[in-house]
Amino acid sequence: MRGLSLKATPASLVWLEPHRIIAGGKSRPLDGLPGEDRLGPILAELPQGPTAWIVDDLWGPSLLLRDIVTLPAGTDAREAFFRWKFSQSLALEAPHSVQALDLGDGVWLLAGIREELRESWLQMSVRLARPLHSLLPRWLYLYNRLAPSRELPGMLLSLCPHPGGGFTGTLAAWGRTLTLLRQWADPADPETWQQERVLPTAAYLQRDSRPPQELWVWGTGSWPDPGLPLHIIQPEIPTQEAL
Repeated sequence: MRGLSLKATPASLVWLEPHRIIAGGKSRPLDGLPGEDRLGPILAELPQGPTAWIVDDLWGPSLLLRDIVTLPAGTDAREAFFRWKFSQSLALEAPHSVQALDLGDGVWLLAGIREELRESWLQMSVRLARPLHSLLPRWLYLYNRLAPSRELPGMLLSLCPHPGGGFTGTLAAWGRTLTLLRQWADPADPETWQQERVLPTAAYLQRDSRPPQELWVWGTGSWPDPGLPLHIIQPEIPTQEAL
């Protein structure tokens, strides 16, 4: 008699950035947001079953809300409030689907993606028998694997090369939990990132008695001296993600 296995099937990882798609152990060049004509054949090559998608930070923007004392009663009203707050704070015109995570003490993390884009990806993945199990922005994927294992307050840079030069991306800082989140759609070279984005953020955190003790960088192999311990995150991307 065959025994019953309770082991979960891992999800195939799909990594999407404006300049590349990584899936099934293969990296393919890309030029902007991919449509089904580009994504479909790549998904079809993966094993049937769930997929976990990591997308560029600007395709899945995020927002940290503070001092949220009261929320509307009821699930629908609460979701509508977070969608409104997300769109208003980021000056977004297109409707976005928004996920909210309670970080405690009146702090919420909101992560969104355009509703039209999310729906098209969902329908395509189901049609190809590669259902979308999770969808995370790159910075949050990196943060989830980095920050919980660190004992010191730190900062993470999640960077993506821009066709015109420089990098777009996200700066996230943490102490006991996520404390600050900033995102830039305008590209800048590493020196500008360091002088105009990293150092002012570190100074702000210093004044707030939460000075970072280390800097982690994803997306480039070198970085200017930040004045604190520097860690370049190795670019290996797995083919599967545990569910």
